[in-house]
Amino acid sequence: QVQLVESGGGLAQAGGSLRLSCAASRTIYGLDSMGWYRQAPGKERELVAVIRTGDATNYLDSVKGRFTISRDNTKNTVYLQMNSLKPEDTAVYYCNVRVRFWGRDTDYWGQGTQVTVSS
Repeated sequence: QVQLVESGGGLAQAGGSLRLSCAASRTIYGLDSMGWYRQAPGKERELVAVIRTGDATNYLDSVKGRFTISRDNTKNTVYLQMNSLKPEDTAVYYCNVRVRFWGRDTDYWGQGTQVTVSS
């Protein structure tokens, strides 16, 4: 089992910045990707950013140019730097780790951290 511990959420004003961190409890073998999802009230969970082995990244269109995902393999940690925040970024943000063995994917999730952006 892999446990993920998130930190860095909170309240920010529009135009401000926050940095989310997600630390895994141990080295992850078979790592396929690390990413961040978010879920706003009354909406489905959506993928915000993902970083794959080889460091290829993908972003939700609405956060491109504002958010940056990165990771520190020595600390088993993934980060999400969020700049130029907008009220519509308000959501619970979840860290995700996907492990792949023998063609089978297993997803691990953090507990979620609230991000609230005021106008």
